[in-house]
Amino acid sequence: MDLSSSPTTLTAPQSSTLAVGPTRLTERFGALPPRRKAMLAGGVAAMLALIVASVLWSSRPEYRVLFSNLSDKDGGAIVAQLSKMNVPYRFSEGGGAVLVPADQVHDVRLKLAQAGLPKGSAVGFELMDGARFGTTQFQERLNFQRGLEGELVRSITALSAVEAARVHLAIPNQNGFFRDQQKPSASVLLTLYPGQTLDRAQIAGIVHLVSASVPEMSPRAVSVLDQTGALLSEAQDGSGVTNMLDATQVQHVSRVEQAYVKRILDILEPVIGRDNLRAQVSADIDFSQTESTTEEFRPNQGGQPAAVRSSQTSENIGGAGSGQMVGGVPGAASNQPVAGASAPVNGTAQTMQPMGGAAGAVTSSGRRDAVTNFEVDKTVRVVRAATGTVKRLAVAVVVNHRAGTDKKGQPTSQPLSQEELDKLTALVQESVGFVKERGDTVKVVNAPFRPVEVDTSELPLWKQPQLLEMVRTLAVPLALVALGLAVVFGVIRPVLRDMRKAEELEREKNRLDAVVDDVEELPALTDAGTGGAAGTTPALAAPEELSPSDRRLNEVRDLTRKNPAAVARILRGWVNGTEAE
Repeated sequence: MDLSSSPTTLTAPQSSTLAVGPTRLTERFGALPPRRKAMLAGGVAAMLALIVASVLWSSRPEYRVLFSNLSDKDGGAIVAQLSKMNVPYRFSEGGGAVLVPADQVHDVRLKLAQAGLPKGSAVGFELMDGARFGTTQFQERLNFQRGLEGELVRSITALSAVEAARVHLAIPNQNGFFRDQQKPSASVLLTLYPGQTLDRAQIAGIVHLVSASVPEMSPRAVSVLDQTGALLSEAQDGSGVTNMLDATQVQHVSRVEQAYVKRILDILEPVIGRDNLRAQVSADIDFSQTESTTEEFRPNQGGQPAAVRSSQTSENIGGAGSGQMVGGVPGAASNQPVAGASAPVNGTAQTMQPMGGAAGAVTSSGRRDAVTNFEVDKTVRVVRAATGTVKRLAVAVVVNHRAGTDKKGQPTSQPLSQEELDKLTALVQESVGFVKERGDTVKVVNAPFRPVEVDTSELPLWKQPQLLEMVRTLAVPLALVALGLAVVFGVIRPVLRDMRKAEELEREKNRLDAVVDDVEELPALTDAGTGGAAGTTPALAAPEELSPSDRRLNEVRDLTRKNPAAVARILRGWVNGTEAE
């Protein structure tokens, strides 16, 4: 009988046999060894712990600085107020800063400001708010001075480089009965942050801030020191004139020097190249202020040498009616009366003349005074010397050797000739306005430049600040992820793999059972072995020593060799999901 034509009903193994339900999982978990059970339970517990830690870490609020650089008194008051407000807080920077959740920073600051916190170590003009009745004038003046010092401290500590400051004001008591009043003075002690410094402009700003806050205080009366005791304000001599340049003068000197350097570079770079030249200029600037006055007197010039400025004339004329003119030698003799006649000793008569004038003349007198003032040719010349004039220039220029190649094509360098150096020196002198009389010097040196070595050694990746910050930020989540992967691949996956192997073995066994069952139902199998009579095929008999599964495998192999068409039809039915007939 042909097996291919025998009507046979075969049933393919249903997929329900592959389904794994809760009961099946429980059975398989119970079938695991105790060590596998412990590993699986530990892995599940670790995964749950990781999930809980991730949730807690992601929900943790971000903290930001509420206040920093607080004194112990203000820090304690702020912490007590935060505890009353039920606001979580932390400390950082060695307890000098208070941190609160980022979403509550501004709200908490406003509430603390309403409560008057932080008060700060410096007390300002709010000290005057607590003035009581009966306060003496001395106490009021002292409180005002303390408040002014506190306000100046707050203003100075607002600078980014200043950590703390103290201000001492010496304000004398003004009295209207004294002609010479004492002038106020001030001292400022600064505590700078590590690595921070103040330039001249900032120091001058602090000096003017203090001097402008106190009436009648001169900037020269303000002294500024740092925490090391170094005097930061400009030193002054006995005349009150500063011996050092202020910030504006220093900037002016720097601008003048840079302008001269730019002139040198502009004229030499086209000749020798930008990378083959270095120049520096040192300018001696005179900032002294001088003023001179000159008066010159010269004779009058022109057609009228005498220019009358003013003229005054006075005249006095008088006379006597005796008919005689008063004359003679002035003095007592002319005022004596005429003497009588007398005989001479020798008997000769002499004629007597009246003294003081001729007889019979009319006596008269007069006086006339004239004063004339003339203009004088005078020239008054006032000269004020300009400040910031250049007293002396010192110019230094370094020129690189001339680059070239030898016969083999190798790069070489050759020094410039003396003639070329002289030409470059002349160009530099003309560009800076060289004046030999005032002591200017220009030096041009030819020297080989050292090749620029590019530092290829970069900072290692693990030392870069950006990477360190990123690692600090992602350390916790990355650790959680790594721990989760270790649990999954080290504990859970091996256990699941063992369970999957057991499931595959069970599934294979079920398939073999189905094949054997289907084969045993074939009627052709019996006919092929007995020739139409019922019986058992001797070829399918298995030795007693084989296991049942091995015996069935041998039966299937024998069937496949003897009737491959029937086995192919069975397999085709399984693949198509239909029953083979």
